[in-house]
Amino acid sequence: MKTRRYDVVVVGSGAGGGTVAARMGPLVAAGRQVLIVERGPRFLPEDFSGNELDMAGALYADGGGFLTDDGTMTLAFAQGYGGSTLVYTGTSLIAPERVIRSWGVPGLDHADIEQRSRRYMQENNVHLLPPGAINENNQRFVEGATRAGFHPEQFPLNLNGCRGSSLCNLGCPNLAKQGTHRVQLPKAEREGVEVITRAEVVLLEERSLRVRIHPKEPGGKGAPPEWEPGEYQVEAAMVILAGGSIGSPALLLGSRLQGLPAGLGERFTCHPAHILVGEHPQPITNDVGHPKSFFVDRGSDEGYVLETCMYFPFTTAKNLTGFGPAHSQFIRAFSRLQMILVLACDEATPGNRVYLKKDGRVAVTYRFTPRVIDSLVRATRASTRIFFAAGAVRVHAPTADPPSIEAADAARSDALIQAKHFLPGRISISAAHLMGGCGMGHGPRDSVTDAWGVVHGRPWLRVADASLFPNALQINPYLTVMALADRVADGALRDAARILGG
Repeated sequence: MKTRRYDVVVVGSGAGGGTVAARMGPLVAAGRQVLIVERGPRFLPEDFSGNELDMAGALYADGGGFLTDDGTMTLAFAQGYGGSTLVYTGTSLIAPERVIRSWGVPGLDHADIEQRSRRYMQENNVHLLPPGAINENNQRFVEGATRAGFHPEQFPLNLNGCRGSSLCNLGCPNLAKQGTHRVQLPKAEREGVEVITRAEVVLLEERSLRVRIHPKEPGGKGAPPEWEPGEYQVEAAMVILAGGSIGSPALLLGSRLQGLPAGLGERFTCHPAHILVGEHPQPITNDVGHPKSFFVDRGSDEGYVLETCMYFPFTTAKNLTGFGPAHSQFIRAFSRLQMILVLACDEATPGNRVYLKKDGRVAVTYRFTPRVIDSLVRATRASTRIFFAAGAVRVHAPTADPPSIEAADAARSDALIQAKHFLPGRISISAAHLMGGCGMGHGPRDSVTDAWGVVHGRPWLRVADASLFPNALQINPYLTVMALADRVADGALRDAARILGG
């Protein structure tokens, strides 16, 4: 086994790891060695084909089919240079003050999060799309939501040169999305930070990681690994974990470190979601243009958020409840479908956690609370009203029985959509945003890290991703992840002389 030595090793290159990487330039300039370790490949521009089946297997863990341990919910997360910023839609919202205040983390101030978030909004070219770039799927949402008495808001998006391919979740083929793969990571590499891809961290030890470099498979996507395939022992004076709410807790749980906080892996949240569709009598532009331009925030009032969305046929089909003619009727009407993603603003609940099975594989336990079910039912009712107000003739509602509601029954849709029809394993549920598992807090009794991402009792070990969230964020999390990672980087730079020595 080969041995390599670095001053700082960052595990993961997404919104958290990429942000930390971009801040490490001063250490490199001072003669320190900084390494970013990414499990997935470095994708090439020509790799983004836009083909669902082709890209899902390349971009997502388990091809996008990673399931909770009881098989009732899909958890999708990307692996590659840029992490999940490769596949998110670029939505960039500042965390609500009410949420940061409710977390109650000593030393974590909303004004600081907002200031850092605004800096990354500018750095990643976040802006509102002009009216001419809004497709009919989004226009119908605005029209229907307004008529139904809701207040639709426009998403700020981190785009540069968007051509409206609507392929955001499959990796932008036009390189328009300004994720860490386009902004922070290239900056870090220009400043001398080293990045290795296809690099799986198989074991975390005291100031050391065991890393397995995988070869590029014949005919596979992405560039070959930067290091020769094989096993490496990578020693590091400081380690910053940014593998996400699945990866970071899993590494800590499987490590040989003693005395880690007891809450490790707990407080997992994920915004459980449904994809809903409304069928219109005529075709609408839904698979061209940016898919996610507007939302309705009912998080503080009713525990849900509605977002415009567009998923291609395979993903749409697997997320619609039911089988046979009723199911195929919607898929055959794909060009006439308006889509809404409904998110339940869940809360950290005892027992919902990331853990390791006896064979060492990572798993997630998630049980739906009555409050989450109620939020999804309320969101489905609201979306149904929006669809019909926008002119839909038929709506797919998974918590109705049957799950198809005709326009003639629009007036009684609330009565048709009931919590008793929420049957895990019988209806399709996906997790929108994975959060928690290494939560911030006061001390080791109630949290894994402090407000700067430092693991309690181990100043050389830090976390910089969505696993830091002590509770769900209630909005799309990526900008908040970047703001927190920026804080982690500040702390790492501040403590470098003491921890790195020399």
